[in-house]
Order: sequence, then structure tokens, then C-alpha cells
Amino acid sequence: MAESWNKKEREKKKQKEKRDKAEKMKERKEGGAKKSLDDMMAYVDENGNITSTPPDPKKRKEVNAEDIEISIPKQQDTVDEVRSGKVSFFNQDKGFGFIKDNVTQESIFVHVNNLSFSIKENDKVSFRTENGPKGPVAVDVSLIK
Repeated sequence: MAESWNKKEREKKKQKEKRDKAEKMKERKEGGAKKSLDDMMAYVDENGNITSTPPDPKKRKEVNAEDIEISIPKQQDTVDEVRSGKVSFFNQDKGFGFIKDNVTQESIFVHVNNLSFSIKENDKVSFRTENGPKGPVAVDVSLIK
């Protein structure tokens, strides 16, 4: 039975990989490629980049540990002045929507828990904003007639 050309090529590739692997193993056993500890060391320079040379002590900057912020700083809970806008989207089933501010044209999230009445799209409302976990949230929402 005749072998296909692809099969021959795969066999050649496998044999080459076996030879390469055997050569690498032989080199490791002989110990020709041992690295010293200095060759394996990595340093961080004054800009935070990884280098192979030690940093210059003259360029060292003192950093106060209390100044380092690991997480996002908490937002201040501030209530803005009364704003007015138009309900651009509201889903009654899910209980949330967005109000488009008349002045800034910013979309403000509104949740059904912050409403004392039901609203629908294109209603004109007045509201205040508070900072929520993902941005401004409309509170004290009231309908404008």
C-alpha cells in the first residue's frame, strides 16, 4: 500500500522533533547551558520597567506607603441641585431606565426604588443626582406637568 505525501511529511516532522528533543536533553545532561544567578536576575528601574541591570541608587525616590492607593477611591456622596430632564428609556418589567438631562444631555440612571410614582418614556421630570457604584443615579424624581 502506497503512503500519501502528507503521511511522509508528518513522519519526517516527527523524526526531526525526536532528534531535536534528544539533542536538547543531551545538552542539559552535559551542563553546557547552565545559567548563573546573575543572568537570571531582573530589576525594576525608576520608571517601573524590568531591566537586566540594577537600578541607580541616585535616582531612587522615597515613597510614603500611605500615599499608595491600591483600589479605586470611594466617591463622595454628594447631592446636586435639582435638575430637569426627559425620560429617554424606561423598562417597567425590569424597573429601571434613563433620564436625559436637559442641560448637559447626560444620561442618568433611574431605578424604580427611587420613584414614588410610575413614569414612562418621554415624561418630563425633575430630579436630583447621587453618585452610585457605576456613576450618577437619579433620586427624588418628580413629574413636571
